[in-house]
Amino acid sequence: MSCRTEDLLEFLLTRRSIRQFKPDPVPDEILLKVLDLSRYAPSAGNRQPWVFIVVKDIEVKKKLAEIHRGATPLLGAPVGVVVACDKNASPVSYQVDCANATMYMLLAAHAFGLGAVWLQALRNVEDIQKLLGLPESLIPVAIVALGFPAEKPQARPRKPLEDVTYIDRYGNKLPT
Repeated sequence: MSCRTEDLLEFLLTRRSIRQFKPDPVPDEILLKVLDLSRYAPSAGNRQPWVFIVVKDIEVKKKLAEIHRGATPLLGAPVGVVVACDKNASPVSYQVDCANATMYMLLAAHAFGLGAVWLQALRNVEDIQKLLGLPESLIPVAIVALGFPAEKPQARPRKPLEDVTYIDRYGNKLPT
């Protein structure tokens, strides 16, 4: 499989956070491919400290949405995935490792025509652990609401490159 640079750039520039979903179920074969691709995210020392908890049960999704007030997109999504990392397996970088796996999940979902939104979970660690039966060492870093998009958000403005890029040290503007 080859990918033209233009196609890859278009793919990256068209990914959006989707918060409204069609009620259609996500086929298990697609869901498994998305989860499988997420495993290929980089992690410190290749420790791969993540686990993925797939949530399809509406009552569990409701409880997650009650725990995390920003998680309401879960209520309309056919699938939620909690990305948790083992802080013992990767004590220094588990949050970054799980962030990488979550980003891979968002990109894989986009590749299969699914929509997704990243709902951070770090404010509600203990409540989510209790709800999902996670041991203390597994820290929920993200919740991903996943399904077929029922919206097509437009691109939002980005800060200019020259406002976020420096050379050698902060404050030294990179010539553009």
